[in-house]
Amino acid sequence: MDQPALPPDPPRPRRSWLPRPVDEVFPFFADAHNLNVLTPAFLHFEVLTPKPIHMREGLLLDYRIRLRGIPIKWRTRIRSWEPGRRFIDEQISGPYLEWVHTHDFHDVDGGTDVIDSVRYRVLGGALVNALIVERDVRSIFDFRAQALRRHFDAPPSPRDQPPTVRRLS
Repeated sequence: MDQPALPPDPPRPRRSWLPRPVDEVFPFFADAHNLNVLTPAFLHFEVLTPKPIHMREGLLLDYRIRLRGIPIKWRTRIRSWEPGRRFIDEQISGPYLEWVHTHDFHDVDGGTDVIDSVRYRVLGGALVNALIVERDVRSIFDFRAQALRRHFDAPPSPRDQPPTVRRLS
């Protein structure tokens, strides 16, 4: 009798350790306009939701990016909001068929582990993902880790881990 296929291993998240307490790091993420600091210039990222933005579960956020020169509007919803601990945003409309981004924050060794886990699905499936999208997603999260280190004046840490990304079926 055939055994059911095991699900793939979950992706390893991007982990960045910052030598600052969670109560200093989390507020940076609670300001949606700081996404401009964390997003590479090649995306021409712009927050369209006007200030002030009061983060909370259910909040809708609107952005605009330019992906390979094509302007794209992106709307996300904050699915979960646990100040100082975690939040999850999910794409409502935008460049992906599906995008779920979990942000976790943990007190570790006198600093904060910032953990980004992303699951997504793309139009064109595995081939488009392998040729274009996965590389771009990795590049975005590599930039994000470097931007965090610059913003918090933090050197690279042995605790840092590059991500694996997982395309949803």
